[in-house]
Amino acid sequence: MVDLKTGVGRKLLIVPPLLVGGLILGLVIASKKPPLQKAGGERQTLVRVITIEKMTVVPRVLGYGSVKPGRVWNAVAQVAGRVEYVHPDFKKGAIIKAGTEIIRISPKDYQIAIRQAQANIRSAQAKISELKVAHANTKASLAIEQKTLRINEREYQRKRNLASRGAVSKSSRDQEERLLLAQRKRVQDLQSALRLTPTQITAQKENKAVSQAQLEIAELNLKRTRVALPFDARIAQTNVERTQFVGVGKLLGIADSMKSAEVDAQIPVAKMRALLHVASETLTSKKREVIAQSVPTFASKYGLHGIVRMRLGGQLVEWPGKVVRISDTVDPKTRSIGAIIAVKNPYRQAIPGLRPPLIKGMFVEFEMRARSLGDQIVIPRSSLRKDRVLVVTKDSRLAFRKVTTKLV
Repeated sequence: MVDLKTGVGRKLLIVPPLLVGGLILGLVIASKKPPLQKAGGERQTLVRVITIEKMTVVPRVLGYGSVKPGRVWNAVAQVAGRVEYVHPDFKKGAIIKAGTEIIRISPKDYQIAIRQAQANIRSAQAKISELKVAHANTKASLAIEQKTLRINEREYQRKRNLASRGAVSKSSRDQEERLLLAQRKRVQDLQSALRLTPTQITAQKENKAVSQAQLEIAELNLKRTRVALPFDARIAQTNVERTQFVGVGKLLGIADSMKSAEVDAQIPVAKMRALLHVASETLTSKKREVIAQSVPTFASKYGLHGIVRMRLGGQLVEWPGKVVRISDTVDPKTRSIGAIIAVKNPYRQAIPGLRPPLIKGMFVEFEMRARSLGDQIVIPRSSLRKDRVLVVTKDSRLAFRKVTTKLV
C-alpha cells in the first residue's frame, strides 16, 4: 500500500491522468483524415511592361570642360626703347577693336638708323660712279700709253741697229732701253688698274647691298615701335606703363580673341568609341577611307556637332558648338579624351540680364551629337541581360530574346 499522504504518493497521482490524455490523443490522430492535395499551378510574376515602337534616335554623349579663347595674342616688344604712348583703354577686361594702336615705343633711334643707312647707300653709289669714271679714264690713258710704247719700241730697235754698226754709243742704246722698260711698266700698271676696277665696283655694290639691308631692318624696326591689335580682343593682362623702358622680348600684355571660344570637353573613351561606332554605320566604306586619310575633317564627315550649355540658377543657357579637333592624348586618371569644341562669336550672342557672354574660365557642359538614326528600337539599359532581353509573348508569358545592341 502506498501512503498517499507522503511525497511519493502525491507524485504517483499524476500518472493516471497522463496515461488517459495520451490514449485520447492517439485515438484522435488515428481517426483524423489526411489533408487533401491539389495539383501545382504556374507561378505568376509581377513585371513592368513597356510597349516598344521604332523611332528616330540621335546618338549623343556628354562632356564637361572649361572655356578658353579661340586665339590668345601675346603682345611682345620686338624693339627696345622708351614707351611714349599707351592707349587709355589698354586695361584688363577692356574690349578694343582690331587695328587699334595700343602701345608706341619711341621711334627716334630707328629714324636715325634709317638716315644713316640711306647715307651709306648714297656713299656707296657715289663710289661706284667714281670707279666707273676712273675706269673710262684709265682705258683712255692706256690707249695713249700703248701708242707711246710702240714708238719707244721702234726707237729702241733703231738705236740697237745703229749701235751694232758703231753709229751710236752703247750708253745711248741702254738709255733708250730704260725708257722702253719704263713705258712698258706704265702700260702694265694701267692694265692692272683696269682689271681691278670691276672687283672694286663689285665690292661697293656689296657695301650698298649691306646698307640697303640695314635700311630695311631700320624701317622694319620703326614699324615695330607701333603695337596694334591683330583682331577684336578683350584685354586679359597689361604689363607696361607710359615712360617705361622696355627691352626686346618684354611681354607688354595679353589679349583674347572675341571671334571664337573653345571648350576642351572631357568625354569617357568608351562613350566616345560607342558614339563614333554608331555614327560610322551611316557612312559607306569609301567615306571611311577618306576619313582615315583626312583626320581634321572627320568631324564633319561623321556629322558631329553639339551644344554648349550652362546652368545659371534655374536658367539654362545654350550656345551652338562645332567639333574642330580631338585631343591627341587620353587622360590616364579619368580615362577620358578631350573633344575641342568651337563656339563662334560668344560675345555677340550675349543679352544683358538674360544671356551672359561665354567668357574664359566658365565650366560648361557639352552635348556631342551624331547624325540621327531612323527606325531604331530603344529600350532601357536595365532590361538587358548581357545580349538578351525579356519580352512578353502573346499568351502573356515571359521569354528571353537575343538582341544586337548599340549603346549610345
